This record gives sequence, C-alpha cells and structure tokens, in this order.
Amino acid sequence: MERTERTEPAAAVDGPSPEPASDAAPAAADVPERTEPAAADGGALPPEPAGAGAPNDASDGAFRRKPAEGAADGSSEASDGQAGRRRGPWVRRARRTALAVALLLVLPLLTVGTALRVNYMGDPADGTYTRDRDAMWLGHAWVDGRKKDADVTALARRLEGTGIRDLYVHSGPLEHDGTLPESKYPRARWLIDSVHRELPGVRVQAFLGDVLANGGPDGLHLDRAATRAEVVRSAGQVLDTGYDGVHLDLEPLHSGDRDYLSLLDDLRAVARAEDAPLSVAAHQIDPLPGLHSVFGVFTEHPKWWSQEFFGQVARRVDQIAVMTYDTAQPLEGTYGGFVAQQTSLALEVTPPTTHLLIGLPFYHESNFDHWGHAETVAAAVRGARLGLSRTDAGRELFGVAPYIDFAATETNWEEYRNDWVR
Repeated sequence: MERTERTEPAAAVDGPSPEPASDAAPAAADVPERTEPAAADGGALPPEPAGAGAPNDASDGAFRRKPAEGAADGSSEASDGQAGRRRGPWVRRARRTALAVALLLVLPLLTVGTALRVNYMGDPADGTYTRDRDAMWLGHAWVDGRKKDADVTALARRLEGTGIRDLYVHSGPLEHDGTLPESKYPRARWLIDSVHRELPGVRVQAFLGDVLANGGPDGLHLDRAATRAEVVRSAGQVLDTGYDGVHLDLEPLHSGDRDYLSLLDDLRAVARAEDAPLSVAAHQIDPLPGLHSVFGVFTEHPKWWSQEFFGQVARRVDQIAVMTYDTAQPLEGTYGGFVAQQTSLALEVTPPTTHLLIGLPFYHESNFDHWGHAETVAAAVRGARLGLSRTDAGRELFGVAPYIDFAATETNWEEYRNDWVR
C-alpha cells in the first residue's frame, strides 16, 4: 500500500507458521499490498600501501609539476592573477545562488518539521483508547494453504484481549481486467469457519487490490467501464464464498478520480445487498492544502489525496483505513505529529456513520520512505490519540489498524497493547 514491497516468508505446510520475531520483508501478490511468495516456494578495495606508486613530495622532483613557460619573468603569475580577478564575480555569484537554493529547500523542511514536532506535544484526552473497533491486515498465506489449524489457534491467542474485530485477509490480486480467479484463495472457506469458531465476533474481509494503470499500458484501467464491472463481480464472488466483507486497495490512486468514486458506488450496492461492510485503504491527506497538485508537477503519481476527495471516499464506504506509514519522516516526534495531523484531517471529513481507522506500522525496516527508528507503533498510537483528542474525542466508530501480521515484531505488539489497548 503506498507500500514498498515486503515478502511474507513461506511457512511449512505440515505445521503452524512461527510468529515472526523480526521484520520481514506490504503484502502478497498484489502491488498495493506488499507481495508474498507463491505457496509452492514459499566491497571496497583495500587501501594501497603507502609508497606503492603515489608521488613522494620529498623525492628529487620527478613528480613535481613543471613550471609554466614564462614563470621566470613573472608573466605566468600575472596572467593567473588577472584570470582569477575575471573569474571572481562569477564564482561569488554561483556560490550565492547555491546558498539561496539550499535555503529555499532546507527552510521549508525545517519549518514543516518544527510544526509537526509541535503537533506531537501535549497530552491525549482521557479515554482515548481502543473502542474495540480495530482491524488488522493479514497476508496471503492464510488462504493459499500454508496456514493450518494451529496457526488460527495461535492467532486467536495473539488477538485475545485486543480491540481487533476485522481481519483484512489478502485474497487477490485482481487480474488487470478486474476478474479474480478462485484459485487464488483455495482455503478461504476453511479460514472463515476457523476464525468464526476461534474468534467469535471477528469478521473476515477479502483484501483485494491491484496496481492501477493511470494512463499507462500496464495495470488495472479504472477508466474502462467493463473493468469496473468485473471488479464488482469479483466482490460478489468473494461474498458468495463466505467472506464477511470486501476490503479494496488500489494504488497509486490519484486524488479526484471520478471512476474510483463510481466504482465505490457500485461496490457498496453489492455489499449492502449482502449486509456486508465495504472498506478501503486510503492514501494520506495533503499535509498542506493542494500539496498533491504541487507535487503533480514533479512526479507522475503524487502521494496524497485532497481532504475533499478523502471525504468523498469516506461517504461511500463503511470503513476507511488511512495508510499512515511510509511517510519519510526522520524523527519519532515528527512522525507522531504527522499521524496526529492526519487523524484530525480525516476526522474532519469522515461522517460519524463511517468507521475511521488509522494505520499502524507493524514492521521494521529502514529506507528513505520508512525510517524504522522514527515510524514506531508507539509514536503512531500517541499521534492518533492526540488527533482524536483535539478533533472528536467522543468518536465511537474509530480505531487503529496494524499492517501487517507476517512482519510484526514483539515490540510492535507490546506498544499496541500498552499504549492503545491498556
């Protein structure tokens, strides 16, 4: 999801999968989700020794630069001095320009970073903890045959006492034409029945998605009515299998996409006919108004949605989960402040009848998009509580959503339980 590719480790087919103890490399076969392997598989040179060929300043001058012609009478020095004077203004102007450009780049970043850090200050309101309406993304291994009864039992123990009531189980990806082969989720019925038995009250939703073409030759074309119709048929297909709901994640999805809104209208009609929830994974909201438009000038796929478009999506679904990770924030304080801001922006435009979820980074890795020391579960939870406290502390349809089970660390689980579940 807005997600760098992470791979779910293959599990042994004759026993329960071990709980991952550290970061693994979002979701299985579909690009918005971090992909997983198929079920069938599962220096620098040393420094050269001194004196091995480098010039020796103490030698007889064999490696010294030969004096320029005319040096004896001072003409060379005079010429060099005149050239230096001629180059001086240009050099100074270039340096001033470079300094100005650096300031233009650095000052806004410092300003934004300071604002986010300030946004992370203060104390969350009392009672801003789990409402027992949390969700969690699960990998593809749960429906392709790798997981066994013992794994479900272990999952039930892991979730006991938490607020997780919805499981988004990766069951795709969709084909680029919107269809969904049943061979992609052969063990879905087993999982649904097992979860209902071991975790009464917990719903299993089919997590579907695909990479969007967005004008390119490859990917799912939302602008084609026939493709959208197939996506709707695929949603009905998984509901007929027994899934409790449909969770959709299409990326990269540009802000203002009217074809996406049309698809959601059609999907909701199908879901409501089955009395099933429709949920979506949502992009982050513009940290500054119109920022997606500004970045659209420089990049093919801007990262953010406008707050207005987020609200339009939220009004068409039953649940909307913001992917508040992979933010490129370098500090825990600025990341937590970013989550607090995202929570407030989302609450402002999400109707109280729509269940809002804030994503938690249940994985650890370090790259430009996601700094593991900064994007912690503790910072995300505190940020969500601060945003909730400042905007709508009494909101009932609110929760958090850990991403993703197969990459979760013990620290992730501890911070979720200690800071949110209590």
